[in-house]
Amino acid sequence: MAAGKKGDGGPITIKKYANRRLYNTATSSYVTLEHLRDMVKEGVEFNVYDAKSGDDITRSVLAQIIFEEEGKQGQTMLPINFLRQLIKFYGDRLQAYVPSYLEMSMEGLSKNAENVRQGITDAFGKLPLPGFEDIARQNVQMFQRTLKMFSPFGRFGRGSEGGTEAEATDAPKATESDEISELKSQLDAMKKQLDGLANRSK
Repeated sequence: MAAGKKGDGGPITIKKYANRRLYNTATSSYVTLEHLRDMVKEGVEFNVYDAKSGDDITRSVLAQIIFEEEGKQGQTMLPINFLRQLIKFYGDRLQAYVPSYLEMSMEGLSKNAENVRQGITDAFGKLPLPGFEDIARQNVQMFQRTLKMFSPFGRFGRGSEGGTEAEATDAPKATESDEISELKSQLDAMKKQLDGLANRSK
């Protein structure tokens, strides 16, 4: 087990000192980023605080863990194009909507992760499970549609097909409620597909 424990008193407190050493207050021992990575995988919740200022630096430490994992040969999960797109949203007026979307996407995948993983192994070994790429593609399309709905240029500016403002204005306009309803329908469809993939392993 990782250098931590699943206590009932809430998240474990990790203190980070000026020398970059991390101290697990639950076990009274120093830990490494690898230990924290294993704690995350085991579902052990923790918060990291700067030992001097008391600031919560959990986000930056988790980001550092991801950076370390991405640097390992064969461990990369974040496509370059995804990273570029993500960077573009920093400082953008749509930045506030990105975290909730990413959380929703990961929660949907994590919910059925084990069943889907087992289904892939049982049915196709290391080959991709048919339909899984379609779900990912639909996920991206839904994200793009969500951004268009909140973007001030989504319905009145240049469209994704390169149309002009006048062309976009002349096109039939869907109401915001219609767009939200369609997004909900897409979410429901994606959920049914994930459930279907999960059920194949049963």
